[in-house]
This record gives sequence, C-alpha cells and structure tokens, in this order.
Amino acid sequence: MEYEFIRREREGPVTVITLNRPEAMNALSNPMHWELHEAFEDFATDPDQWVAIVTGAGDRAFCAGSDLKGIAAGSLKKPMPPSGYAGLVDRFDLDKPVIAAVNGVAAGGGFELALACDVIVAVESARFGLPEPRVGLAAGGGGLHNLPRQIPVKLAMGMILTGRLVSAKEGATYGFVNELTSAADLLATARRWAAQICECSPLAVRASKQVAMRSLEMPLQEALHQQSAFPAMAAMNASEDAVEGPLAFSEKRPPRWKGR
Repeated sequence: MEYEFIRREREGPVTVITLNRPEAMNALSNPMHWELHEAFEDFATDPDQWVAIVTGAGDRAFCAGSDLKGIAAGSLKKPMPPSGYAGLVDRFDLDKPVIAAVNGVAAGGGFELALACDVIVAVESARFGLPEPRVGLAAGGGGLHNLPRQIPVKLAMGMILTGRLVSAKEGATYGFVNELTSAADLLATARRWAAQICECSPLAVRASKQVAMRSLEMPLQEALHQQSAFPAMAAMNASEDAVEGPLAFSEKRPPRWKGR
C-alpha cells in the first residue's frame, strides 16, 4: 500500500513506522489514522514481523496530537478506524511489542499514541502531556485511561488537570519513559531495544505481553489459574520454538527461532 502521511520500512523482523507530516509537527489527521490502521494491521498479521518502532519525521515533534485545523473543519465527524486512535489505541489484541521512539514533543494524541506502545525511548529534549483542556477539549484517545494505569494516580492527575507538558527526564522519573537518549542515537536506541526483544522467542514475547496485559485487571489468583488458557500462551506451549529454546540451551548454541 502507498502511504501519503506515514512511512513504513521493514528491517528484518522489525517494522519502522514514521509519522510523516513534519511541517505540521506530525499532527494526526483522519487520513493518518486510517494509514496507521493499515500499517499496524499489516504488522499484526505478518508472521515475519516481530517488533514495531513508531517515530516522527523531523526534529521538532514525535506528534503534536490531533490536527486542530482538521477538527475545526469537521474532519473528526468522519469515522475512525476500528483500531481506534492512531490505529493502535483500541488494538487490544496486538500481542506483538511496539516501541515509541519519541524525537520531540508528544502532546495530546501524540502522548496517547506513545502510551499505547509497550516501551518509550525519548530524546532528552522531548516533552509529554495532555494539554486538551487548554483548548476546551479532553483527551479522548486513551490518555485519560492509560496514564493513570501506567504511573501513580496523583502524578497522572497532576498532568491531566493542568494540561502541562513534562520533560523527558521527568517522564523517566514518573516511570513512563524507559530510556533517555540523544537525538543522534534515538533510532539506534530503539533498534537496540527491538534487537534485544528479537533475541527472545517471538511466541514467548507475545505470550508474555498477553498474560501481563490481560491480567492487569484480574485478581492475582484468577490470573495465575487462567494464564495457561490464554491463546498466546497456548500457542507458545504447542510451538516448535518451545522445543528449540531448551534444546539450544542444552547444546550451548543460540536458538533458531521460527515463530511457530
């Protein structure tokens, strides 16, 4: 598929998706939501793609949020994709890991997109926040749900109620940024995270993510009793990779993962 507002490259088992409206600080328009939906759909269904990296073009912004000019023109009256905001926020069945490589401002929907990822690496100059109340709106792209689930509630409410932007260093202190890096090293840092993930069995990674995320709202006893029945866990246990891992360990060699 040809894209107008994003770029997608495949680097071995890694898909790199770039928001590509640097002149608009990569603000998300309705067509971008649909292009991201298609890109994440291809990633989710391609057995040879194991990890995704999402970043923004240019050096000013990862994503400045929703296209306010488009909102003023009524573009949000058009339907959103079934996978939700940025083609990712409502994609609760995506068990493959996604890394956000935040190269600048991640405000509003940009922060919501980053929060929907599993790992966030950010340049030290990046800033994060949900400033929607400052323009008479509320963060409806998942941020009001994901932020209080990912950091202490008081810290989340401090950001939500003031609409202020916090620095990447503050984000790391709060706990939603995994690693700080320089602009020159940002993609290399994200690729290092992706490479470390790819050293693991892709089925084991998906099972681990599925169990961790599905059990967040479950009582511990229930989660422990049900985890073996989760689809990704069952697929891992029945896979060739589940045989290959222990065999490779016993033979003192790197495993040769097949993803099946």
